[in-house]
Parts: sequence; structure tokens; C-alpha cells
Amino acid sequence: MSTEDEVRAVSDQFYVALNRMDVSQIQDVWSQSDTVTTMHPMGGEQVGWPDVRSSFEQAAGAMADVHVELVDQRIQTGEDLAYEVGIERGYGTIAGERVDLEHRVTNVYRREGGQGKMVHHHTDVSPGMVEVLRRLQAA
Repeated sequence: MSTEDEVRAVSDQFYVALNRMDVSQIQDVWSQSDTVTTMHPMGGEQVGWPDVRSSFEQAAGAMADVHVELVDQRIQTGEDLAYEVGIERGYGTIAGERVDLEHRVTNVYRREGGQGKMVHHHTDVSPGMVEVLRRLQAA
């Protein structure tokens, strides 16, 4: 399997897990290191696996009926690092309110123990998600 095919397979696993909001499956594709990072569509930055995992747990607790797909995927590979860029497109329900999603994404992968693991996930901030969360916090 080529490195690009390996990245595509890990990416596919991530998006299946994300659509299920299954943190245990998300964990399977992520590095568990202190250097992993996320910048989610609801804003903020998380550094280190405990904070990254917690951010996915919070999202899973707040969102339902999630469907996100990666389109316009472009993958670049190196010896031990690879990245993909594209557009995440889909929707999710937060507090009973459907939010449409379309934002740019960058995912970074690193070879660990002979397999690719995600080490960074960064999307544009989603104004729709931020607005719903702002209203929830104000209530």
C-alpha cells in the first residue's frame, strides 16, 4: 500500500468515526502523544491527547445526527509525515437545531509504530456552530 493510500484509509476511518461521534473509534486513528493538536469548527485549540480526546467527547455529547464528508481531498506525503487538505461539508444537530457545515480542513498524519496516525486536525471556524453555542451559553 502506498503512503497516500495509507493516509486515505486513516482519513476514511476518521470520518466514519466522526459521523458516528464514536470517540473510541476516533481514538484508534489518533496519536496519543502530548504534541497532538486540534482547532475545531466551534473554535478554540486543544494540545495533547487528553485535551484532544476531551474535545471530541464534548462534541459527541453536544451533537447528534452528524454527517460530514471530506471533498476536494488533496494528499501530500513525506517520509514520516503527510497531510491532507480539503473541504468538510455536511450538517449536524446541536440542541435540536440543524447546523449546515462547509469549511476548509487540514489534517496532519505521522507514522508511529509502522502506521499512520492523525496528529493535527484544523478547520475554519463555523459561524453557525459558534452562534448556536453562544445562544446555549447565554440561556
